[in-house]
Parts: sequence; structure tokens; C-alpha cells
Amino acid sequence: MAVARTRSVALVGVAGRTVEVEADVGNGLAGIHLIGLPDTALSEARDRVRSAMVNSNYPWPDARIIVSLFPASLPKRGSQFDLAIAVAILGAAGVVPAERIAEPFFLGELGLDGRIRAVRGVLPSVLGAAKHGDVTVVVPSANSAEAVLVPDVKVIPVADLRQLVEWLRKGDDPPKPEFEEYAEPPKTTGAPDVDLADVVGQPAARRALAVCAAGGHNLWMLGPPGTGKTMLAERLPTLLPDLELDHALEVTAIHSVAGVLPPNAPMMSRPPFVGPHHTATAAAIIGGGSTVVRPGAVSLAHRGVLFMDEAPEFPRHVLDALRQPLESGRVTVSRSAGSVTFPARFMLVLAANPCPCAQAEDQTETCRCSPTIRRRYLGRLSGPLLDRIDMKVTITRSSRRELLADRQFVESSETVAERVLAARERAAKRLAGTQWRSNAEIPSSVLHADYRPSDEAMRPMTACLDAGTLTARGLDRVVRVAWTLADLADKDTPGQDETNAALSFWLGVT
Repeated sequence: MAVARTRSVALVGVAGRTVEVEADVGNGLAGIHLIGLPDTALSEARDRVRSAMVNSNYPWPDARIIVSLFPASLPKRGSQFDLAIAVAILGAAGVVPAERIAEPFFLGELGLDGRIRAVRGVLPSVLGAAKHGDVTVVVPSANSAEAVLVPDVKVIPVADLRQLVEWLRKGDDPPKPEFEEYAEPPKTTGAPDVDLADVVGQPAARRALAVCAAGGHNLWMLGPPGTGKTMLAERLPTLLPDLELDHALEVTAIHSVAGVLPPNAPMMSRPPFVGPHHTATAAAIIGGGSTVVRPGAVSLAHRGVLFMDEAPEFPRHVLDALRQPLESGRVTVSRSAGSVTFPARFMLVLAANPCPCAQAEDQTETCRCSPTIRRRYLGRLSGPLLDRIDMKVTITRSSRRELLADRQFVESSETVAERVLAARERAAKRLAGTQWRSNAEIPSSVLHADYRPSDEAMRPMTACLDAGTLTARGLDRVVRVAWTLADLADKDTPGQDETNAALSFWLGVT
């Protein structure tokens, strides 16, 4: 009887922290004691581990067993420590060589019959383990496709405890992980389910959508029902390019922690689209949880689109909670157990009706809402929130003649996406050597120091500043949109045409 050590990973948000698992099997009153701030799910591991070992025909030590999870001050949550605890006990009992379990990381939940079940957050856990260099990570077979996405990590997939013990005893070649082809994000094949060509009419809104996609800007669409606001928002992701490898790993890690990663797509190569219902709580939007803090809609939409339909119907405190992540690109959730930070760099798309009865403004004879009611309804979208919206578009109902005339000018998502990709590549070339990838990410200090348009181009904006119709934050957003318009027009710098167009988008007078 002795002490054996191995390693596992604890998740704090989407960051993996190494946990050393020690097992001491020695003299004393028979029983198992788990120390190191375990939660309820982890405290129950003692019963799962014992049943899994006994049902796999391995002896359970009739001795005092102490399992320590270091660092002791770090709260440990979840059942992903089951496998590491079982391996540490087997090593301390002499069933497997202690030196064979010291270096690898073990992740997985044990079934009572010895099966190793899939767990959440394998990708960020393996990313946390990879910080130690060339490491070996043992994961459930069901999680192997997700684990092999991390480069320079040796992944050992196991289906049950007996298979793992036999490999540790004999030292044979380990099982090969499946789906190794997903080590790179798969390219999107085939036509998407939706296409921008489905939207007939609203040429100004379609143009605004292309500008948003090219620069990563936020958008507010105001108009009556049936004008295509939801259709336009749902087609915005079809204009965005595939995620780069580092962004794809970020997005996949967040969805893995949240437990919503599609089983047939271990790598998310496309920008996500999240559309919460207007009854969603602040915790659902921002993130939260009583014991385990989970990412909210703003983090699930990271590097993608967050669409809030019927925006004035959301509680005002929920809408105002978006202000901080819109500025910083991350959100910090504070609970009694501690604070967790999630990435939240998303494009916000708001859609709203002009009034509670949702009648078109050109049909005032059917609308019974007074001007006061309209102002109160749209007033739920606070000024500070709208000040963070780069572009505002008013949508009206199109006549039959306008629909027929516009049909021949409608472009497909593929056509617009090519222009968007060219504009993004132009911006990326300009921003090479910096940490920013799009115009919307450029901070204010750098924007005015290195990317300020000419005085002539700035003249329309300075006039609005003097008149009080444009705020300092609004000025930054107009300049960013102007750069995106210049990228779409293949210009080296925005001129007065681009700044005028960007200003009109910000004022909502398109």
C-alpha cells in the first residue's frame, strides 16, 4: 500500500486548470474520504468508482483510502474526475504501475458497470492540459473526436475501465482516436439552408447586412411585421466567412462547456447564430448558475450573431446588461463561489416593431397607439444601448411593384459573401501585426491615432458633433463603418461618400 498520483483538469469558465489527484491506501478504518473542495456530483464519485472497479473484476482495497485533489483551494465540480480518482486508487493499490499514471491526464465519468461516459468541456480541458507541453490525455471514446482537435496532444480514447487498466498494465500501443480528420475545421459544403436571395425587397437592409458582415458591426432594424426583419437576421451568418482555426477552437470550447456541441460536428467551423426568446432571463443571456456557472447566449454567440427579435419585449435590465460585453468582448459572471469570465465577441442584431400594436407607420388609420405609447415602447431600448449600435435601418412594407422590380437585383448569399470575404481580407491586411481582425474591434485610441480619415471626410461627423446629434462613442462607430464601406469599395481610405453613408446608417436615415 502506498501513495499514487495522477492528473486531471478542472474547468473555471472555459479555462482549464490542472488538478493533481493523489490516492493514499493505508492502515485504518476501511472507507474512502474525498478532500479538496468537491461538489455534490464529485462527492458521489466514491460510490461510482467503487462499483465500477468491483464490476470490472478489480479488488476494492479493504483499507482506509484518502483521495486528495490539489490545489485544495480550487473548487472542483462535476463527474469528469471519476476516471482520475479510479486510476489513482488502482495505482496506490498496486493494480497498475504508479509510474504509468503519473504523467497522463485522465478525464471521464464512470458508469457502475465500468463504462467510461462522455463529459462536458473536453475540448477546453484538453486545451488546459496542452499548456504543459507534449502531454497524453485519456478521454472517453465518445469525446475522442473533440479531443483530437487540439494539436500536439496524444489522445487515448477508452471505452471502459478494463480496457484502460489492461493498457496501463501491458504498455501496448494505445487505442487510436477516431475522426482525426477533424483536426482542421471542415470546409462548408453544399448550399446553406437559407439564402439572402429569399429576401425580395428591402435593398437598403440587404446592403446594411453586407456592411455588418464585412466589418462585424451591430445592427438595429425597425419596421412592422412581415417586412423581412427576421429573414434578414437569419441570413446574416450565410454572409460570414468560415471561422479561423483559433476562433473555431474558442467557439467549440464554449459550446462544449455548455453541453450543446452537436455530436456529429466536433468542430464548429461556421459562425454561430443564437436567437433567445424575449422571455429569457438575465442569467440565460449573460450566463450564470447556482453552483456551476454556464455561458449564456452572449457567449454562445461568440464570433457569430446574437439576434434579439421583438427587442423592446425583453426586460430592460436584460438589454442593458449587453452594454458591457458589447464594449469589451467578454462578460464576467460573479457568484458567491467566485467570478468567471467568458468570451463574448458577437454581432448584435436587434429587431423591433414601431409600436406595441405592430402596425405599419403608413397605415396610421389602423394603429391606435398614441405618440406617448410609441415613445414609451421604443424607450425600453435605452440610449446607452442604442449608442453601441453601429447601424440603424428603418424597414417599410414594399408594394407589389417594388417587389417585382427588385426581384431581378436580388443577390445570393454566395455572391455577397465573396464581397464580404474580400473586404475582410483587405481589413486583415491593414490590421496585420495587431490583435484585431475586423474594423469593429479597433479600439478608440488606435482608431483616431492610426486610422483617422482625412479632415474633409470627417467634416460631416464633426458637424453632427457640434450640433449634438452624434456622441463621442457614436463618432467611433461611424468611423469604423466608414472604413468597412471603403473596404467594400476597394478604397485605401474612406472618403466623404463613405463617411456620409456611415453617418446616415448610424442616424437611421437610410
